[in-house]
Amino acid sequence: MKRILSNLLLVVGASVLAALVAEAVVRLTLKDEATLFPRYQTDYQYGRYTLRGIRPHSEFWHTSPDGHWRYVTNNRGFRDTRDFAYGKPANTRRIMVLGDSHTQGYEVGQDATFSAVLERYLRHGNLPTEVINSGVSGFSTAEELVFLENEGVKYQPDVVVLGFYANDFEDNFKAGLFQLDGKGQLRDLKYEHIPGVRIQNFIYAIPGTQWLSENSYFYSLLFNTAWAAGKSALRRTAARSEANQSTQLSTQQTPEFEYAVATTESISPAQHALALALLERMQHFCANRGIRLIVVDIPRQAAPYRTRSSLPAGLIAELTAMGVEIVKSDDLLASVEGAAMLHVPHGHHHISEITHAMIGVELGRRIAFAPR
Repeated sequence: MKRILSNLLLVVGASVLAALVAEAVVRLTLKDEATLFPRYQTDYQYGRYTLRGIRPHSEFWHTSPDGHWRYVTNNRGFRDTRDFAYGKPANTRRIMVLGDSHTQGYEVGQDATFSAVLERYLRHGNLPTEVINSGVSGFSTAEELVFLENEGVKYQPDVVVLGFYANDFEDNFKAGLFQLDGKGQLRDLKYEHIPGVRIQNFIYAIPGTQWLSENSYFYSLLFNTAWAAGKSALRRTAARSEANQSTQLSTQQTPEFEYAVATTESISPAQHALALALLERMQHFCANRGIRLIVVDIPRQAAPYRTRSSLPAGLIAELTAMGVEIVKSDDLLASVEGAAMLHVPHGHHHISEITHAMIGVELGRRIAFAPR
Protein backbone atom coordinates (compact mmCIF):
# COMPACT_ATOMS: atom_id res chain seq x y z
CA MET A 1 0.00 0.00 0.00
CA LYS A 2 2.82 2.39 0.86
CA ARG A 3 4.47 1.65 -2.50
CA ILE A 4 1.20 2.36 -4.36
CA LEU A 5 0.72 5.61 -2.47
CA SER A 6 4.33 6.59 -3.09
CA ASN A 7 4.01 5.90 -6.82
CA LEU A 8 0.74 7.85 -6.96
CA LEU A 9 2.32 10.86 -5.27
CA LEU A 10 5.25 10.60 -7.67
CA VAL A 11 2.92 10.63 -10.69
CA VAL A 12 0.95 13.58 -9.31
CA GLY A 13 4.13 15.49 -8.51
CA ALA A 14 5.60 14.82 -11.96
CA SER A 15 2.35 15.89 -13.62
CA VAL A 16 2.23 19.13 -11.66
CA LEU A 17 5.88 19.85 -12.45
CA ALA A 18 5.31 19.14 -16.15
CA ALA A 19 2.29 21.46 -16.17
CA LEU A 20 4.29 24.22 -14.48
CA VAL A 21 7.11 23.84 -17.00
CA ALA A 22 4.63 23.88 -19.88
CA GLU A 23 2.98 27.01 -18.44
CA ALA A 24 6.34 28.76 -18.21
CA VAL A 25 7.29 27.78 -21.78
CA VAL A 26 3.98 29.05 -23.21
CA ARG A 27 4.24 32.33 -21.30
CA LEU A 28 7.81 32.91 -22.48
CA THR A 29 7.43 31.89 -26.12
CA LEU A 30 3.92 33.18 -26.86
CA LYS A 31 3.72 36.21 -24.61
CA ASP A 32 2.79 38.56 -27.48
CA GLU A 33 0.15 36.25 -28.97
CA ALA A 34 -1.21 34.32 -25.98
CA THR A 35 -4.71 35.21 -24.83
CA LEU A 36 -7.01 34.16 -22.04
CA PHE A 37 -10.44 34.59 -23.61
CA PRO A 38 -12.77 32.05 -21.96
CA ARG A 39 -16.18 31.88 -23.65
CA TYR A 40 -18.34 30.50 -20.82
CA GLN A 41 -21.15 29.60 -23.18
CA THR A 42 -24.16 27.44 -22.47
CA ASP A 43 -27.37 26.51 -24.28
CA TYR A 44 -30.57 28.58 -24.37
CA GLN A 45 -34.00 27.60 -25.65
CA TYR A 46 -35.68 30.18 -27.88
CA GLY A 47 -38.97 28.76 -29.07
CA ARG A 48 -38.16 25.61 -31.02
CA TYR A 49 -34.52 26.68 -31.41
CA THR A 50 -31.56 25.84 -29.18
CA LEU A 51 -28.71 28.34 -29.46
CA ARG A 52 -25.62 29.23 -27.46
CA GLY A 53 -25.13 32.25 -25.26
CA ILE A 54 -22.96 33.42 -22.39
CA ARG A 55 -23.72 31.85 -19.03
CA PRO A 56 -26.14 33.91 -16.93
CA HIS A 57 -25.02 35.82 -13.84
CA SER A 58 -21.34 35.35 -14.66
CA GLU A 59 -18.34 37.47 -13.81
CA PHE A 60 -15.01 36.73 -15.46
CA TRP A 61 -11.93 38.30 -17.05
CA HIS A 62 -10.29 38.32 -20.45
CA THR A 63 -6.54 38.93 -20.67
CA SER A 64 -4.10 39.58 -23.52
CA PRO A 65 -0.94 41.66 -24.02
CA ASP A 66 -3.26 44.64 -24.60
CA GLY A 67 -5.14 44.55 -21.32
CA HIS A 68 -7.39 42.94 -18.74
CA TRP A 69 -11.15 43.21 -19.25
CA ARG A 70 -14.00 42.41 -16.87
CA TYR A 71 -17.19 40.77 -18.11
CA VAL A 72 -20.46 40.68 -16.19
CA THR A 73 -23.62 39.06 -17.52
CA ASN A 74 -27.22 39.37 -16.42
CA ASN A 75 -29.90 36.70 -15.96
CA ARG A 76 -30.13 36.12 -19.74
CA GLY A 77 -26.39 36.08 -20.43
CA PHE A 78 -26.30 39.60 -21.90
CA ARG A 79 -23.21 41.65 -21.13
CA ASP A 80 -24.88 43.93 -18.61
CA THR A 81 -25.23 44.24 -14.84
CA ARG A 82 -28.97 44.89 -15.23
CA ASP A 83 -31.75 42.39 -15.84
CA PHE A 84 -34.35 43.41 -18.41
CA ALA A 85 -38.01 42.46 -18.21
CA TYR A 86 -39.81 41.75 -21.46
CA GLY A 87 -42.16 44.62 -20.70
CA LYS A 88 -40.64 47.95 -21.72
CA PRO A 89 -40.69 50.81 -19.17
CA ALA A 90 -43.09 53.63 -19.97
CA ASN A 91 -41.73 56.50 -22.05
CA THR A 92 -38.49 54.64 -22.68
CA ARG A 93 -36.92 53.87 -26.02
CA ARG A 94 -35.50 50.36 -26.15
CA ILE A 95 -32.77 49.24 -28.55
CA MET A 96 -31.83 45.61 -29.13
CA VAL A 97 -28.26 45.11 -30.38
CA LEU A 98 -27.38 41.87 -32.17
CA GLY A 99 -23.94 40.66 -33.22
CA ASP A 100 -20.89 38.52 -32.53
CA SER A 101 -17.80 39.05 -30.35
CA HIS A 102 -17.15 42.50 -31.84
CA THR A 103 -20.61 43.59 -30.68
CA GLN A 104 -20.35 41.72 -27.38
CA GLY A 105 -17.16 43.67 -26.84
CA TYR A 106 -14.18 41.33 -26.85
CA GLU A 107 -11.01 43.21 -25.88
CA VAL A 108 -12.83 46.31 -24.62
CA GLY A 109 -14.28 47.28 -21.26
CA GLN A 110 -17.86 46.65 -20.20
CA ASP A 111 -18.72 50.34 -20.46
CA ALA A 112 -16.80 50.87 -23.72
CA THR A 113 -18.91 48.76 -26.08
CA PHE A 114 -20.79 50.69 -28.74
CA SER A 115 -24.02 49.57 -27.02
CA ALA A 116 -22.92 51.28 -23.80
CA VAL A 117 -21.73 54.38 -25.68
CA LEU A 118 -25.04 54.56 -27.54
CA GLU A 119 -27.08 54.42 -24.34
CA ARG A 120 -24.98 57.14 -22.66
CA TYR A 121 -25.21 59.33 -25.76
CA LEU A 122 -28.99 59.19 -25.84
CA ARG A 123 -29.41 59.59 -22.09
CA HIS A 124 -27.06 62.57 -22.13
CA GLY A 125 -29.52 64.10 -24.59
CA ASN A 126 -32.34 63.53 -22.07
CA LEU A 127 -33.78 60.64 -24.06
CA PRO A 128 -34.73 57.79 -21.68
CA THR A 129 -33.21 54.72 -23.34
CA GLU A 130 -32.33 51.12 -22.63
CA VAL A 131 -29.80 49.45 -24.91
CA ILE A 132 -29.61 45.66 -24.65
CA ASN A 133 -26.31 44.18 -25.85
CA SER A 134 -27.20 40.61 -26.84
CA GLY A 135 -23.98 39.98 -28.80
CA VAL A 136 -22.61 36.43 -28.58
CA SER A 137 -19.10 35.38 -29.61
CA GLY A 138 -19.26 33.30 -32.78
CA PHE A 139 -22.80 34.28 -33.72
CA SER A 140 -23.74 34.51 -37.39
CA THR A 141 -26.48 36.53 -39.04
CA ALA A 142 -28.53 33.32 -39.10
CA GLU A 143 -28.34 32.93 -35.31
CA GLU A 144 -29.04 36.63 -34.81
CA LEU A 145 -32.16 36.34 -36.97
CA VAL A 146 -33.40 33.34 -34.97
CA PHE A 147 -32.71 35.13 -31.69
CA LEU A 148 -34.55 38.26 -32.83
CA GLU A 149 -37.62 36.40 -34.10
CA ASN A 150 -37.94 34.11 -31.09
CA GLU A 151 -36.53 36.09 -28.15
CA GLY A 152 -35.33 39.59 -28.95
CA VAL A 153 -38.72 40.79 -30.16
CA LYS A 154 -40.19 39.96 -26.74
CA TYR A 155 -38.27 42.92 -25.32
CA GLN A 156 -40.39 45.26 -27.47
CA PRO A 157 -37.49 47.07 -29.17
CA ASP A 158 -38.09 50.31 -31.02
CA VAL A 159 -34.79 49.85 -32.85
CA VAL A 160 -32.75 46.78 -33.76
CA VAL A 161 -29.04 47.28 -34.42
CA LEU A 162 -27.24 44.45 -36.22
CA GLY A 163 -23.45 44.32 -36.15
CA PHE A 164 -22.35 42.60 -39.38
CA TYR A 165 -18.75 41.34 -39.59
CA ALA A 166 -17.01 39.79 -42.61
CA ASN A 167 -16.89 36.26 -41.19
CA ASP A 168 -20.70 36.20 -41.04
CA PHE A 169 -20.73 35.10 -44.68
CA GLU A 170 -18.99 31.84 -43.77
CA ASP A 171 -20.55 31.51 -40.31
CA ASN A 172 -24.06 31.49 -41.78
CA PHE A 173 -23.18 28.20 -43.47
CA LYS A 174 -21.45 26.87 -40.35
CA ALA A 175 -24.62 27.45 -38.35
CA GLY A 176 -26.63 25.43 -40.88
CA LEU A 177 -29.94 26.82 -39.63
CA PHE A 178 -31.16 27.98 -43.04
CA GLN A 179 -30.55 27.23 -46.67
CA LEU A 180 -31.77 28.55 -50.00
CA ASP A 181 -33.93 26.16 -51.98
CA GLY A 182 -33.87 25.67 -55.74
CA LYS A 183 -35.96 28.82 -56.19
CA GLY A 184 -33.68 30.95 -54.02
CA GLN A 185 -36.14 31.01 -51.12
CA LEU A 186 -34.92 30.87 -47.52
CA ARG A 187 -35.89 27.61 -45.81
CA ASP A 188 -35.45 26.27 -42.29
CA LEU A 189 -32.88 23.49 -42.17
CA LYS A 190 -32.39 22.66 -38.48
CA TYR A 191 -33.25 24.05 -35.06
CA GLU A 192 -30.10 23.63 -32.99
CA HIS A 193 -26.61 25.07 -33.20
CA ILE A 194 -24.55 24.86 -30.01
CA PRO A 195 -20.94 24.11 -31.09
CA GLY A 196 -18.69 23.37 -28.13
CA VAL A 197 -21.44 23.99 -25.60
CA ARG A 198 -21.86 20.46 -24.28
CA ILE A 199 -18.17 20.10 -23.52
CA GLN A 200 -18.19 23.54 -21.86
CA ASN A 201 -21.17 22.55 -19.72
CA PHE A 202 -19.13 19.55 -18.59
CA ILE A 203 -15.71 21.08 -18.00
CA TYR A 204 -16.93 24.22 -16.24
CA ALA A 205 -18.78 22.06 -13.75
CA ILE A 206 -15.36 20.79 -12.58
CA PRO A 207 -13.99 22.83 -9.66
CA GLY A 208 -10.95 24.88 -10.59
CA THR A 209 -11.55 24.87 -14.35
CA GLN A 210 -12.75 28.47 -14.42
CA TRP A 211 -9.63 29.58 -12.56
CA LEU A 212 -7.45 27.74 -15.10
CA SER A 213 -9.31 29.26 -18.05
CA GLU A 214 -8.68 32.79 -16.75
CA ASN A 215 -5.12 32.31 -15.47
CA SER A 216 -3.33 29.46 -17.28
CA TYR A 217 -1.89 30.12 -20.72
CA PHE A 218 -1.07 26.43 -21.15
CA TYR A 219 -4.65 25.40 -20.45
CA SER A 220 -5.88 28.12 -22.80
CA LEU A 221 -3.57 26.85 -25.54
CA LEU A 222 -4.94 23.31 -25.16
CA PHE A 223 -8.55 24.50 -25.11
CA ASN A 224 -8.12 26.81 -28.10
CA THR A 225 -6.37 24.08 -30.10
CA ALA A 226 -9.33 21.77 -29.53
CA TRP A 227 -11.72 24.63 -30.33
CA ALA A 228 -9.91 25.33 -33.61
CA ALA A 229 -10.22 21.67 -34.57
CA GLY A 230 -13.94 21.85 -33.97
CA LYS A 231 -14.22 24.99 -36.08
CA SER A 232 -12.34 23.28 -38.89
CA ALA A 233 -14.84 20.43 -38.85
CA LEU A 234 -17.69 22.95 -39.02
CA ARG A 235 -15.96 24.72 -41.89
CA ARG A 236 -15.78 21.49 -43.88
CA THR A 237 -19.47 20.87 -43.33
CA ALA A 238 -20.26 24.46 -44.29
CA ALA A 239 -18.18 24.15 -47.46
CA ARG A 240 -20.22 21.14 -48.58
CA SER A 241 -23.48 23.01 -47.94
CA GLU A 242 -22.14 26.06 -49.75
CA ALA A 243 -21.10 23.99 -52.76
CA ASN A 244 -24.59 22.52 -52.94
CA GLN A 245 -26.24 25.93 -52.82
CA SER A 246 -23.79 27.32 -55.38
CA THR A 247 -24.90 24.55 -57.75
CA GLN A 248 -28.54 25.48 -57.17
CA LEU A 249 -27.85 29.18 -57.72
CA SER A 250 -25.93 28.56 -60.92
CA THR A 251 -29.08 27.15 -62.52
CA GLN A 252 -31.16 30.22 -61.71
CA GLN A 253 -29.20 32.94 -63.53
CA THR A 254 -30.75 35.65 -61.37
CA PRO A 255 -29.52 39.26 -61.52
CA GLU A 256 -28.44 39.00 -57.87
CA PHE A 257 -26.24 36.03 -58.69
CA GLU A 258 -24.51 37.80 -61.55
CA TYR A 259 -24.10 40.95 -59.45
CA ALA A 260 -22.59 38.99 -56.58
CA VAL A 261 -19.93 37.44 -58.81
CA ALA A 262 -18.77 40.82 -60.01
CA THR A 263 -18.65 42.63 -56.68
CA THR A 264 -17.95 40.30 -53.75
CA GLU A 265 -14.27 39.44 -54.33
CA SER A 266 -13.51 36.31 -52.25
CA ILE A 267 -17.09 35.93 -51.05
CA SER A 268 -18.82 33.18 -52.97
CA PRO A 269 -22.16 33.70 -54.71
CA ALA A 270 -23.79 31.24 -52.28
CA GLN A 271 -22.44 33.16 -49.26
CA HIS A 272 -23.64 36.43 -50.73
CA ALA A 273 -27.09 35.07 -51.56
CA LEU A 274 -27.64 33.52 -48.12
CA ALA A 275 -26.52 36.66 -46.28
CA LEU A 276 -28.80 38.79 -48.45
CA ALA A 277 -31.78 36.50 -47.83
CA LEU A 278 -31.20 36.53 -44.05
CA LEU A 279 -30.93 40.32 -43.94
CA GLU A 280 -33.99 40.71 -46.17
CA ARG A 281 -36.03 38.51 -43.82
CA MET A 282 -34.81 40.52 -40.83
CA GLN A 283 -35.77 43.76 -42.56
CA HIS A 284 -39.30 42.46 -43.30
CA PHE A 285 -39.66 41.13 -39.76
CA CYS A 286 -38.77 44.52 -38.29
CA ALA A 287 -40.75 46.59 -40.78
CA ASN A 288 -43.91 44.56 -40.16
CA ARG A 289 -43.67 45.42 -36.46
CA GLY A 290 -42.73 49.06 -36.78
CA ILE A 291 -39.16 48.40 -35.65
CA ARG A 292 -36.31 50.37 -37.17
CA LEU A 293 -33.42 48.20 -38.37
CA ILE A 294 -29.89 49.60 -38.61
CA VAL A 295 -27.05 47.43 -39.91
CA VAL A 296 -23.58 48.39 -38.68
CA ASP A 297 -20.72 47.49 -41.00
CA ILE A 298 -18.13 46.29 -38.45
CA PRO A 299 -14.76 47.07 -40.09
CA ARG A 300 -12.11 44.41 -40.57
CA GLN A 301 -8.44 45.22 -40.19
CA ALA A 302 -6.59 45.78 -43.47
CA ALA A 303 -3.33 46.89 -41.83
CA PRO A 304 -2.33 48.64 -38.60
CA TYR A 305 -4.39 51.85 -38.38
CA ARG A 306 -6.31 50.93 -41.54
CA THR A 307 -9.62 49.20 -42.03
CA ARG A 308 -11.73 47.64 -44.71
CA SER A 309 -15.49 47.27 -45.03
CA SER A 310 -17.11 43.95 -44.12
CA LEU A 311 -19.93 44.61 -46.58
CA PRO A 312 -19.12 44.34 -50.29
CA ALA A 313 -20.35 47.19 -52.48
CA GLY A 314 -22.79 44.92 -54.26
CA LEU A 315 -24.46 43.81 -51.04
CA ILE A 316 -24.65 47.40 -49.79
CA ALA A 317 -26.43 48.40 -53.02
CA GLU A 318 -28.91 45.54 -52.71
CA LEU A 319 -29.64 46.25 -49.04
CA THR A 320 -30.05 49.95 -49.70
CA ALA A 321 -32.49 49.20 -52.52
CA MET A 322 -34.68 47.21 -50.13
CA GLY A 323 -34.64 50.03 -47.56
CA VAL A 324 -32.08 48.72 -45.07
CA GLU A 325 -30.30 51.52 -43.20
CA ILE A 326 -26.53 50.95 -43.04
CA VAL A 327 -23.73 52.57 -41.03
CA LYS A 328 -20.88 52.22 -43.52
CA SER A 329 -17.49 51.83 -41.88
CA ASP A 330 -15.64 53.45 -44.78
CA ASP A 331 -17.63 56.66 -44.34
CA LEU A 332 -17.67 56.57 -40.54
CA LEU A 333 -13.93 56.06 -40.06
CA ALA A 334 -12.60 58.07 -42.99
CA SER A 335 -11.57 61.02 -40.80
CA VAL A 336 -9.32 58.90 -38.56
CA GLU A 337 -8.16 56.29 -41.09
CA GLY A 338 -4.39 55.84 -40.87
CA ALA A 339 -4.15 57.78 -37.61
CA ALA A 340 -6.19 56.05 -34.88
CA MET A 341 -5.83 52.51 -33.54
CA LEU A 342 -9.10 51.14 -34.89
CA HIS A 343 -8.42 47.48 -33.98
CA VAL A 344 -6.69 46.07 -30.92
CA PRO A 345 -3.05 45.48 -31.97
CA HIS A 346 -2.57 42.01 -30.41
CA GLY A 347 -4.88 39.24 -29.28
CA HIS A 348 -7.74 38.62 -31.70
CA HIS A 349 -7.71 42.08 -33.28
CA HIS A 350 -11.26 43.06 -32.41
CA ILE A 351 -12.38 46.62 -32.97
CA SER A 352 -10.89 49.01 -30.43
CA GLU A 353 -12.59 51.29 -27.92
CA ILE A 354 -12.07 54.15 -30.38
CA THR A 355 -14.06 52.33 -33.05
CA HIS A 356 -16.73 51.32 -30.55
CA ALA A 357 -17.06 54.97 -29.49
CA MET A 358 -17.41 56.20 -33.06
CA ILE A 359 -20.03 53.58 -33.88
CA GLY A 360 -21.97 54.31 -30.69
CA VAL A 361 -22.00 58.06 -31.28
CA GLU A 362 -23.06 57.68 -34.92
CA LEU A 363 -25.90 55.39 -33.93
CA GLY A 364 -26.90 57.84 -31.22
CA ARG A 365 -26.87 60.74 -33.65
CA ARG A 366 -29.13 58.89 -36.07
CA ILE A 367 -31.57 57.64 -33.47
CA ALA A 368 -31.77 60.87 -31.46
CA PHE A 369 -32.96 62.93 -34.39
CA ALA A 370 -35.45 60.42 -35.75
CA PRO A 371 -39.10 60.42 -34.68
CA ARG A 372 -40.09 57.64 -32.28
